[in-house]
Amino acid sequence: MTTYQYLYQNPELSSEERAKDLLERMSIKEKMGQIVCYFPRQLSEYEELENNYSHGVGQVSALEMRALDTLEDAARFQREIQEIVMALSEHHIPAIFHMEGLCGAYVQGAASFPSGIGKGSSWDPDLEKEIGKIVGRQERAIGISQVFAPVLDISRDSRFGRQGETYGEDPTLASAMGVAYTKGVQSEKTGNLQSECVAKHFLGFHGSDGGIHGAHCDIPPRSLQEIYGKPFQAAISEAGLRGIMPCYASINGEPISASKEILTGLLRDEMGFDGITLSDYCAVMNIHQVQKVSESYTEAGLRALSAGMDMELHFKKCFNDELAEWFATGKADIDILNSAVRRILATKFRMGLFENPYALSGEELTKAFHGSEDVDVTLQSARESLVLLKNDGTLPIQKSVKKIAVIGCHASDARIFFGGYTHFSMAEGLLAAISTMAGLETKADEKKSVMKTIPGTPIQVDDDPAFEALLQKQKPGIKNLLEQLKECLPQTEIEYSYGYPVAGNDMSGHEEALAIAGEADLVILTLGGKHGTSSIASMGEGIDGTDINLPICQEIFLEKLSELHKGVVAVHFNGRPISSDAADKYANAILEAWNPAEKGAEAITDVLLGNYNPSGKLPLSVVRSAGQTPVYYNHPNGSSYHQGESIGFSNYVDMPHTPRYYFGHGLSYSSFGYSNLRLSSTQIEPNGVITIQFDIENTGEMQGTEVVQLYVKDRFAKMTRPVMELAGFKRVELKPGEMQTVNLHVEPSQMAYLDKDMKWFIEAGDIDVKIGSSSHDIRLEGSFRITSDLYLDGKNRKFYSK
Repeated sequence: MTTYQYLYQNPELSSEERAKDLLERMSIKEKMGQIVCYFPRQLSEYEELENNYSHGVGQVSALEMRALDTLEDAARFQREIQEIVMALSEHHIPAIFHMEGLCGAYVQGAASFPSGIGKGSSWDPDLEKEIGKIVGRQERAIGISQVFAPVLDISRDSRFGRQGETYGEDPTLASAMGVAYTKGVQSEKTGNLQSECVAKHFLGFHGSDGGIHGAHCDIPPRSLQEIYGKPFQAAISEAGLRGIMPCYASINGEPISASKEILTGLLRDEMGFDGITLSDYCAVMNIHQVQKVSESYTEAGLRALSAGMDMELHFKKCFNDELAEWFATGKADIDILNSAVRRILATKFRMGLFENPYALSGEELTKAFHGSEDVDVTLQSARESLVLLKNDGTLPIQKSVKKIAVIGCHASDARIFFGGYTHFSMAEGLLAAISTMAGLETKADEKKSVMKTIPGTPIQVDDDPAFEALLQKQKPGIKNLLEQLKECLPQTEIEYSYGYPVAGNDMSGHEEALAIAGEADLVILTLGGKHGTSSIASMGEGIDGTDINLPICQEIFLEKLSELHKGVVAVHFNGRPISSDAADKYANAILEAWNPAEKGAEAITDVLLGNYNPSGKLPLSVVRSAGQTPVYYNHPNGSSYHQGESIGFSNYVDMPHTPRYYFGHGLSYSSFGYSNLRLSSTQIEPNGVITIQFDIENTGEMQGTEVVQLYVKDRFAKMTRPVMELAGFKRVELKPGEMQTVNLHVEPSQMAYLDKDMKWFIEAGDIDVKIGSSSHDIRLEGSFRITSDLYLDGKNRKFYSK
């Protein structure tokens, strides 16, 4: 039997017991080390760590692994820093290493996945769980146990540059996807090392004024919990989420990073969260420097720590030596520090860091990092992310087409496949003249002054060969869309023209592009912007916009092209959906591709040629112009495109109230028939379960997958409720002529809402049931009645049907 000198060294004890014992042995200086983060600015020089973190450190950012050449380099980087950290700490406490995980790890050889909005378009929680498993496994292999994902923001504003990171506008869809991802990351171990997720960005981040990154959010308390809080609550209650990153914004006059009402009262006391909170980069210093709430950095640090913020990222600024002195002298309550450190230590023990502090190496590293099914999952994710918005029969491309004109800057550039928060996007951002990432330094002024920009924009021209060299280094042999089309259509003549850039008003390429279009049987246009990082992107973190439509250089080209009367297929790339009058009017087919990552060319070509039947569905409503914002399907009764009939015009004077494309919309090469709706009961107690069944048949000639969608409507209530709400969904794969029965189980707590006293409440009354192919394409309807009222604990309610 092994004996241990101290209780905290015994892995048989609980994480809480070990943390309590270790905490009692630590000095204030060692405790202060645990609540701060070290950001390595040089990849092989760690003097700052040794000089400024002399008693250890709680967190290490692994962001700069994005610039390392090999997997082994990344593992060595982690081991070198961890050795120093443990040597500095009196009790040899290891650091948590963190890395983003939205689209995969930031390390050479890692799998890259579509953007969040693309994954949301799959409506496939099972696939999202597999993605989470891959990300967790690959990051654990290099010693990273904290994954910064899922992104559980609800996005209702396409002006906001980070819309592409989210699962979309709906809290039920985001809940199902976020729970699945969290379970995937946290479900497995490497050795005894356990991953934990950090969900972002708590709370209401995308509800900012003007669609501006980090701006104030004017969100009522009820919406804050019912809409924006739901995915976080689901991940806490159903997946055991252990990490939360509060957002940069202020709500109700208080920075969220400094709000005890939100970080303790709501998150811990009401929602039952028992993990750790980590600041977004520079968010704590922003309390003083940007939001002007505290008179000094130290006061901002104490306010954040008192509110419930456990760790300051990404470097020590407010959780500083002066604050340590305040704790030592009693000016600040030591229990505030002890509470945070206890949670941090419990997290490290729970992760197995004390027994497994280091990255793997050699053959063990390679074996743990690479999985036999990783490539298949990346391809499946790319395929399922694609949404066919429009098709008059032009797709799939017919064999009779002998000559194709491919037009658009995106077609010849595989870099467009990688959206913000992919490894490639984060790495190519280092080559840009200006960083737009919050908290990260920009390049020297002299480089900005010589930056060449796209005409009519401040966006940097990215024609330096270094960008393409970086792509080929990260993803050797990757094909762009043009190359993939030529490979798959060897008997078809394919001509290419650049046509236009990703933004601005440069129309100098129109004439050449129209010339090749005039000779073609079919025209494939690539449209959209560049969703990414830094000054080379047209949208992304810190890159917001008032115009959510196609750039003028592309919109006018579509109008010119229409005069040739050619068949036109539009493929759109970006972190926001396509919104174009000209594309709606003149394109025969529109494929929303988002940013499909490394398997993008193969996935898109598979859909264009009919080798894969598209199944993606929009995870948001597409506005016609920014002037409509916000438009979302689950708006309150009497609002948006369900405005009261007695209130003036039924539309704007210059456009409809309705969206361009509705939430849940997405076409297939097959057709599907819905029939035979039946409910297990028409009366249900508030704590009961009702089973909803219906049949779905593939009435087309091609095997396909339909995402069936279940919506509910509280017919009458004590508070203004949504016109409809997504309750559940299911992907159903069917052969031609095949029929299946779909079962979905509904619990009344899914319809619970906050009453006038802000208590979670299931109300007696009639609930309408709507089954359809989208929120606007309802095929079957029924109803049931909840027989009595019931108050409940909100964290114990159900979040989606299965």
